[in-house]
Amino acid sequence: MSLHRCEWAGPDPLYIDYHDREWGVPCYDDRHLFEMLNLEGAQAGLSWITILKKRDNYRRQFDGFNPDIIARYGRRKVDILLQDPGIIRNRLKVEAVITNARACLAILDEEGTFSDYLWQFVDGKPINNHWKAMKEVPSTTKQSRTMSKALKQRGFKFVGETICYAFMQAVGMVNDHTTRCFRHKEIRSCG
Repeated sequence: MSLHRCEWAGPDPLYIDYHDREWGVPCYDDRHLFEMLNLEGAQAGLSWITILKKRDNYRRQFDGFNPDIIARYGRRKVDILLQDPGIIRNRLKVEAVITNARACLAILDEEGTFSDYLWQFVDGKPINNHWKAMKEVPSTTKQSRTMSKALKQRGFKFVGETICYAFMQAVGMVNDHTTRCFRHKEIRSCG
């Protein structure tokens, strides 16, 4: 008997592994949250599988998504990054990671953790949805609109409402596994 998965997982082993092990699992780690927010921004206009295939290289090139290091990147580092085919070579997206690192550091100074700041948009606990099919899943919600607006006010880039919702799904702020998916119940129990 095969497992039922969310329709988007498809047949690609990388997608299946991401779906089965990571997508929707509540995350409270500041660095991983910073990474995922930036990767979701890099994905804008592209498929998520493109980003998954480049993720290891992103981690290498962006110093493990350490905002302390990234915030000090200058023009020379940006030029080096734009030569690397292992990332999305879009100047606006590359520069956004640097801008976002600086904004993240400001949040860390004020709030103590990036995690607490981000999780406030869902009152500190995952929202467990009960969608029967992916076509029911919204692309934005009140919470993603609020998060997007707040992040933009703090200077973050590539954090639109849809990007924020995809981020919230990825890091488990919302459980959008469909009810037929074997992960729905597993994720619901780890919130």
